[in-house]
Amino acid sequence: MQVRRSTLADVPAIFAIVNDAAVAYRGVIPADRWHEPYMPMAELESEIAAGVQFWVAEEDGEVLGVMGIQDKGEVALVRHAYTASAAQRKGVGTKLLRHVEALSGKPVLIGTWADARWAIDFYVRNGYSVVPHADKERLLRKYWSIPPRQVETSVVLADRRWIAQQ
Repeated sequence: MQVRRSTLADVPAIFAIVNDAAVAYRGVIPADRWHEPYMPMAELESEIAAGVQFWVAEEDGEVLGVMGIQDKGEVALVRHAYTASAAQRKGVGTKLLRHVEALSGKPVLIGTWADARWAIDFYVRNGYSVVPHADKERLLRKYWSIPPRQVETSVVLADRRWIAQQ
């Protein structure tokens, strides 16, 4: 399996993987935050235009997972991390995470749904910590452009570099 920066030709695969893997959110995240597709193509294109750099993990020419990283000045955000449902629990997410972490050199923050226990557990297993509620609110408002309802129903995880600076 190799990790490489995505190209314009990968956008349809990124779209498909995000929406395939996001099906796990249905019935877990608040119903008012779920929609199909979970990430419309226009939103994906907007995220790319806003500076989210996507990386893909592929094997034998097949994209198995995607993860974005977005530089926000003093921190980097991991954005839109998804593994195709058929490729989950095979190290794809960990390989992508290690790759994007190495790109940054800055503290890394990750936002996810508070009820997505599997996602939180994945990041905790990979060395991240859930930040306290007061920090979560401040960080989500400062670095993410998300609606208030999403702020309310999300958590932020931080790497050791961010924790050490607090």
